[in-house]
Amino acid sequence: MFSEMRRKDRQIGTEAALEVLKNGEYGVLSTVGDNGYAYGIPLSYTYNDNKIYFHCAKEGTKLDNIKFNSKVSFCVVGKTEVLPCKFSTNYESVIVFGEAFEIEGEEKKKGLMDIVKKYSSGFTTEGEKYLEASAHETKVVRIDIRHLTGKARK
Repeated sequence: MFSEMRRKDRQIGTEAALEVLKNGEYGVLSTVGDNGYAYGIPLSYTYNDNKIYFHCAKEGTKLDNIKFNSKVSFCVVGKTEVLPCKFSTNYESVIVFGEAFEIEGEEKKKGLMDIVKKYSSGFTTEGEKYLEASAHETKVVRIDIRHLTGKARK
């Protein structure tokens, strides 16, 4: 169902790929809309238990596309180092294929709190208050990972 990686010499194991995913600052979500065009958008996210969570506005292109086709791709680029004299780059990256679903209730609250803990770890109390006041203004989407590959050049 999923293509094999062409550069197998650069493939990293699942555990290493999950570390890149866990530690990434942002990822690019790719969806397909009813117009047939691919749509890629960078976003903040969190990873937990083979799932990716992100928040977004209550409406917009990514939600429309997910409703049209829940199959998505998510790419994270970890550490990079340009090597000018070698005309190359050291890098680490992960590509995830999965299905995206809007979530509600306790799972939504947990997803939002995980995002607060990742991006504002020193402000969890303030983050809880912020979420209590504003969670109704946002949607949370969960990506269930179906396939994951990691690649690196070091």
